Amino acid sequence: MSLIDKIKGIFSNNDHSEFEAIISDTRKDILTKTSYFWNLKINEQASYINSVSTWPDKKKVKFLVWCVNYISETWKKSTNTYSSADEWHQRSGVCEAYLNQLLKTKLELDEEDVKHIFETFNTGQKWSQVSFLAWPVAAVINQLQRQYKSEKMPEGLTLYLTQLAQGLKAVETYQEKEKLKLIDKIEALTFNSTNAGEVKPSIFMGEDRFSKFANEYIQTLAKEERVLWYQLIEKAQKVTGSKPTQKYLNDTKNLFKELGADKFKKTVNNWFDFLIHLKDEVSHHTYEYNGGSHPYTVTEYITSINADTIKGFVWICSNFHDSTTLSNISRLAERAYRKIPGKGPAAAGLGNACLYQLYASKGLDGIGHLSRLKLRIKQNNTQVAIDKYITEAAAKEGVSTHEIEDMAVEDFGLTNGERDYDFEGFTCKLKIVGIGKSELLWFKSDGTAQKTMPSSVKEKFAAKIKKIKDTQKQLDLTTSAQRDRIDRMFRSDRKIPIQNFNQFYVEHGLMCFIAHKIIWSFFKAEKEIAAIKIDGKWLTNANEEISPNDYEGVSLWHPAKQNITEVKRWRDFLAEHKLQQPLKQAYREVYILTDAEINTKTYSNRMAAHVLKQHQFNSLAKTRGWKYSLLGAYDDGRFNETASITLVEYGLRAEFWVNEINAENQYNDTGIWNYIATDQVRFSNLSTNDPVDLIEVPPILFSEILRDVDLFVGVASVGNDPTWQDTGGVPAYRDYWTSYSFGDLSEVAKNRKEILSTLVPRLKINNVAEIKDKFLVVTGKLRTYKIHIGSTNILMEPNDQYLCIVPDRSKKNYADNLFIPFEGDSGLSVILSKAFLLAEDDKIVDTTITSQINRK
Repeated sequence: MSLIDKIKGIFSNNDHSEFEAIISDTRKDILTKTSYFWNLKINEQASYINSVSTWPDKKKVKFLVWCVNYISETWKKSTNTYSSADEWHQRSGVCEAYLNQLLKTKLELDEEDVKHIFETFNTGQKWSQVSFLAWPVAAVINQLQRQYKSEKMPEGLTLYLTQLAQGLKAVETYQEKEKLKLIDKIEALTFNSTNAGEVKPSIFMGEDRFSKFANEYIQTLAKEERVLWYQLIEKAQKVTGSKPTQKYLNDTKNLFKELGADKFKKTVNNWFDFLIHLKDEVSHHTYEYNGGSHPYTVTEYITSINADTIKGFVWICSNFHDSTTLSNISRLAERAYRKIPGKGPAAAGLGNACLYQLYASKGLDGIGHLSRLKLRIKQNNTQVAIDKYITEAAAKEGVSTHEIEDMAVEDFGLTNGERDYDFEGFTCKLKIVGIGKSELLWFKSDGTAQKTMPSSVKEKFAAKIKKIKDTQKQLDLTTSAQRDRIDRMFRSDRKIPIQNFNQFYVEHGLMCFIAHKIIWSFFKAEKEIAAIKIDGKWLTNANEEISPNDYEGVSLWHPAKQNITEVKRWRDFLAEHKLQQPLKQAYREVYILTDAEINTKTYSNRMAAHVLKQHQFNSLAKTRGWKYSLLGAYDDGRFNETASITLVEYGLRAEFWVNEINAENQYNDTGIWNYIATDQVRFSNLSTNDPVDLIEVPPILFSEILRDVDLFVGVASVGNDPTWQDTGGVPAYRDYWTSYSFGDLSEVAKNRKEILSTLVPRLKINNVAEIKDKFLVVTGKLRTYKIHIGSTNILMEPNDQYLCIVPDRSKKNYADNLFIPFEGDSGLSVILSKAFLLAEDDKIVDTTITSQINRK
């Protein structure tokens, strides 16, 4: 006789008849009110109130077991197609509702009851698959936790549950998180029953690299400290949502105090650092289907249950204010949002928790990190969350979002971009030397330079040195983020009161490094004048000194508001003083409304008809604050899409329209098209969604939006890929590749050409290199080469034969030792590298290049 037959044998015919009647009557009552049989409220049904709720516990157990068997039997008989109107489906739904209701009510269960229920779960079939975990096992454990809260469980029941937990550990399921939580519940129940008054050893449960790292450390601690970590982990494992409850914060605060702030900070920051640097782990698997083996890969960061537990520890950090911890939480958020191919963010829930903690932290340091993350994290919903937190923080302070971001920039104790640390006779100077770049310089007591860190300092002050290097990393991240934030300010045409400008820019220990290299427009009433700070003085492009405090406010100088003569004066001024700006300003590309755009009125075709690599375009768009959803080769009803950006200051939204390129096999493994074709640029009113005439769009805003779109095209165009044609490309668009690769120069390329025209005469290859129209022409020993100033692609004379050279980014950057009036043009570096290489083409040994050069 099978186990299920034995279980069925427990019931008398009277039981069967009565249970059948209860289900039948309940179904009929429900049908008088609704035709839906899910989320039923059984406790409102007459059959439950007048009959089932009054039964003794033994009979209730029999009934819930009967319900499990009924559900299993009906699902065995089911087909792949069914209707909610099917009687068997409705009766099964009623049984499901009774099962859940009975396990919510107070039941006294003995050892035989528990075995009876679990053995029925174990043999019952649900949702067309045998799965013990598909049944409400946790509800039974909750009943036992309540029943044996203050008394010991029978030894036989303890042994049975211990064996059950061990068996569950071997079960493979996609519900791994739920399984681990269930095992922990069972182990907590058996432990508490047999170890009254002791703390259960709660450890990180997921089987991943972080669990191994953290659990091994906890085991090295003294018992008293280890027990406190067990309690903290137990509470952290129960957190849910994107923000903590007050009860959780209160409960953990007492444990935090008992453990001590220093011990907690040291441990959690080690954990955070481990997770920040933890790389995704790729494992290879195969599954058998339809007689064949199919390989697949799984990419994991950390298990979801451990990600949730770390959330709890992130929130406990609200008990103290520490810049290193906030920085680590910020970096952990960035790591958590990093995408895993085919899955999305590695640990979005953990990232959300970090964002909340940065927002909720004391002071404005956390807002400063949110400001940086807004420029780094590209997911649309995350951008919305960050904007929300910054807006709420600004409202609390009674300032604008721009102002709170100004206020939140940390100065790291710097003065004029430098900070000194004393080491008993030696001085370490932390100094900003560029955007994202800083140095640690060492000096003896008499002020003479020390080439390297003194060995005595290294041995004696290891902890202090580590802290300084951590500060240096944070500093480099911050200068990059603040440069990018200021660059976006060009779009808003923001006006800054002079007092705020002095406090948050000119006199700020970090921001002064950036602000002093930017041209600012100072205004008062109708008067406006542009100046830049050099050697402690604010100078105009005519070398006249001004006093900023004579003016009311300041804004970023923008070439779109200037005439050509004024722009040239500033460019000449930068060259004269050899001043490199941290961003493009004097050489910023300007886009003026054309006659064609005035005629089309509401749209611009200036950037239409280009072929872009979709994933690269998506990344660029989000880096610049635009929102975009990838177009896929699946039927989601979209043939086109818009990348858009909301411009609240102007009440406008800018849109860049693109279309999928539906070509055979031109999509990736996840079904996303590789390429898109560009279309119109439009503006619409935020309130009405009506299109806006381009002539009504403020000139600076129009120029900045077109500049963004030109950047997308200039970087993501397939015309920039020297291997595109050779690797197949899209045959129908090969003419586009040729026309873009060697066609007219964009605004970016025109600026690059102007820089090259001043650089080339100063290069050691000046006698074999010259600018001709759209090309930098280099005369080598074997052939003459034309490097396109826009795409950086190369043609060889005399027959304009194409030369494919893929840049090696590990090689020397020839632009490093040259004066360039702005940072960040990688295309210029590529052109120079190719020029220096081809000037000595007789020395090239790479056969992939020489085979092309020697081909006639």
